[in-house]
Amino acid sequence: MADHDRLAILGAGVMGETVLSGLLRAGWDVSRIVATDRRPAREAELKDRYGVRMLTNLDAVAESDTVLMVVKPQDMRDLLTEIGPSVRPDTLIVSLAAGVETILIEDLLPAGVPVVRVMPNTPAQVDEGMATISAGRHAGDDHVQRVSAILAATGRVLVVPEKYQDAVTAISGTGPAYLFFVVEAMIEAGVHLGLPRDTATELVVQTMLGSAKLLRETGEHPTVLRERVTSPGGTTAAAIRELEQHRVRAAFMSAMEAARDRSRDLAAAARAAAQDHDQSGNDHGGTG
Repeated sequence: MADHDRLAILGAGVMGETVLSGLLRAGWDVSRIVATDRRPAREAELKDRYGVRMLTNLDAVAESDTVLMVVKPQDMRDLLTEIGPSVRPDTLIVSLAAGVETILIEDLLPAGVPVVRVMPNTPAQVDEGMATISAGRHAGDDHVQRVSAILAATGRVLVVPEKYQDAVTAISGTGPAYLFFVVEAMIEAGVHLGLPRDTATELVVQTMLGSAKLLRETGEHPTVLRERVTSPGGTTAAAIRELEQHRVRAAFMSAMEAARDRSRDLAAAARAAAQDHDQSGNDHGGTG
């Protein structure tokens, strides 16, 4: 980003703070960033921790070139209604809300405002995030590059067509929870097998970390790496047989389909709310 660009983070919860702290670690000057939060105690906490200026939503938008909206999907309409009058035509709006399509955001903003949709994940807290970016109708390559530069401070970035975002949500967006679930189960199994909990935890966490690094650095297919561990008639073969008999692979597929469908439901609910709002405006003589 150019030196004159300023960034606003609307909603400095966990993910908002993750982006803020990542940018500061990447060398951003805190004077280029402002943030908002509706909780006074949270505002004070962030001021003390990072020295960031905490403003109202309207003031933050008015003085920023790029605005990150890090709020829950159900809060998006109210936020857009509030900030719409302060958004300049050249302001870049970035949404990190799951299931909210760019077209719905664009319809609540002045005509032509560029919008980019992002699906991040929580490993961004340790600069190992996976974020996917999709451009709206009015966003160009320069806008996508600007958002990529911001999110690169917290991990890897991938640009995808927006139609893939529901599937992305099911894989990388909610994926950390699946892995934490597996880690939790493996630790409990270790305890059941007689290991102290701290020993089981160290074994499982390092095994997970090392396996992920092996996948990344070798570039080999996970099936190939799994088969190298699986000797005929050995302990790994016995364990994999149990996992297959319990249909673990099918359970993961069903879980990811459920997450994708929920993302679609959120998008449908947002569209329905927009239609209801438009109809209400028309009923009262508004323009919709």
